[in-house]
Amino acid sequence: MSYDPPPYRPYPPPPDASPSYDTYPWAPQQEPEPAAARRPQRHAALGHHSDLRILRSAYRWQRRVATLTALGYFTLFLILSAFAPSFMTSTVTDGLPTGLLLALIQVPVTWLAIALYETTARRHVDPIADRIRKQAQLDAKREEAR
Repeated sequence: MSYDPPPYRPYPPPPDASPSYDTYPWAPQQEPEPAAARRPQRHAALGHHSDLRILRSAYRWQRRVATLTALGYFTLFLILSAFAPSFMTSTVTDGLPTGLLLALIQVPVTWLAIALYETTARRHVDPIADRIRKQAQLDAKREEAR
């Protein structure tokens, strides 16, 4: 299953600030920048767009997959132990009960949950985090240039 984020749509720029009033006449007055000198922003600042929301939902999905894999199997094992004792005591091969086999399978299932966690991190979460990191670095460089 792949996750395609929605297309980037920046928020509209905030309206101009309200006119300043001479509340403190002793404070130095700043001349407003002429409109021609201001550079229009091509994109909204880092905290104003939905990339962080997308990152949080991808990370949340990643945690759920890994957690439900490990805990789901363990819960299934506990339910079978409590409500199906005859199934758990039946033998798979000579001397190996089903319950012991299912308990031993818990270790590979835990490894599977770890592998799923790492795979979903590489495939879904890390690219979004890298994109946000690069955008933040570009924003910082643009702010330094001003």
